[in-house]
Amino acid sequence: MGKTIYLKTNEEIELIRESCWLVSKTISEIGKHIKEGISTIELDRIAEEFIRDNRAKPAFKGYRKGNSIFDYTLCVSVNEQVVHGIPGSYVLKNGDVVSVDCGVLKNGFYGDSAYTFAVGEISDEAKQLLRVTLESLYKGVENAVAGKRVGDISNAVEEHVSRFGYGIVRELVGHGIGRSLHEAPEVPNYGKRGSGVRMEEGLVIAIEPMINMGKRDVKVERDGWTVSAVDRKPSAHFEHTVAVKKGSADILTTFEFIEQELKLKTEKSAVNG
Repeated sequence: MGKTIYLKTNEEIELIRESCWLVSKTISEIGKHIKEGISTIELDRIAEEFIRDNRAKPAFKGYRKGNSIFDYTLCVSVNEQVVHGIPGSYVLKNGDVVSVDCGVLKNGFYGDSAYTFAVGEISDEAKQLLRVTLESLYKGVENAVAGKRVGDISNAVEEHVSRFGYGIVRELVGHGIGRSLHEAPEVPNYGKRGSGVRMEEGLVIAIEPMINMGKRDVKVERDGWTVSAVDRKPSAHFEHTVAVKKGSADILTTFEFIEQELKLKTEKSAVNG
């Protein structure tokens, strides 16, 4: 991630919004299929097909880290996996929590978002983890305002999550986004209010709390990508791409499509039950 911060014009932000709209629709499409019995590689196949059908490219596919290349459309991270889970033969089961992280490249600009889904009926403890992590995302977004500093976002996330005794992952952070998937500045999920880069109108960032039910300590698995909680307790991850504005942030991604799908699934389940 370079150190140069690129402010976007209104026209560029609208192009990023298009990419973000497609990311949001893709995760919603995946939400339709998340259920007991489906493999994570099948979710990845569905996502790639959907993105390409919409004349865009999967942002993560071909992403290089050192000598290693990520060859998938989604990061699918289940239970204690925090982020960067590699899609494969794992079959989702009742009680799992699964983070789906997706990025697209369209019209020269990237969009990035993540949502953590419940598979079937999850524990009350897991429900609270997901709820608090989602709430912390919006606490951060409220502070993505011109004139404030990145530390104001970080502190808002940390303050909310810490009340519940959860572990805030420190090794991974949010980031700027635009013509590159990862741009400056970094956006940690912990920090001091009033610290860090002063935000200006036109800054576009991905805010993404990664919160562990247990301790914050993580490790990279042997595949070189998957980051997991050391204590093997569940983790949650939610992410929005936002444009910094005066007064209030402009959220470019949306969970509205996802929430509509989840509501439909719940209604169908109630009818069938």
